[in-house]
Amino acid sequence: MPILAPDIFSTIPKEDYLSLFQDTKPKYPGVVDFLEFKKDDVSKATNVPLSSVRYDEKMPTELQERIREWATLLNLVAEHFEGNAQKTTLWFMTPNPLLGSNIAPRDMIRFGKYKKLFKFIVNALAENRR
Repeated sequence: MPILAPDIFSTIPKEDYLSLFQDTKPKYPGVVDFLEFKKDDVSKATNVPLSSVRYDEKMPTELQERIREWATLLNLVAEHFEGNAQKTTLWFMTPNPLLGSNIAPRDMIRFGKYKKLFKFIVNALAENRR
């Protein structure tokens, strides 16, 4: 029976390479800025009405959860690039034929395909660890 322990935590980055968190709470505007999203992009990516996209104490829970997922994903990729923010940005902004339709990872998030991108990244990172 294979030991699962090394893979159990493979979806959590070792540290906050991109300074997207304050303690355990995402810096919501910082995550959105990193992806160069406008409020309309955030609304489409999260299925949260445009009028509800805000980053204060009245921020919808669903929006908080999605941006937390994005911050975690950004840091997973940054971990692969040894914390290099420029390489991480370039990876997210560059169309990638391995994702299908030659789409940029950033656009996958923007089009609401976060889960597909997440699976791709986790699988790719697992392959690199072998």
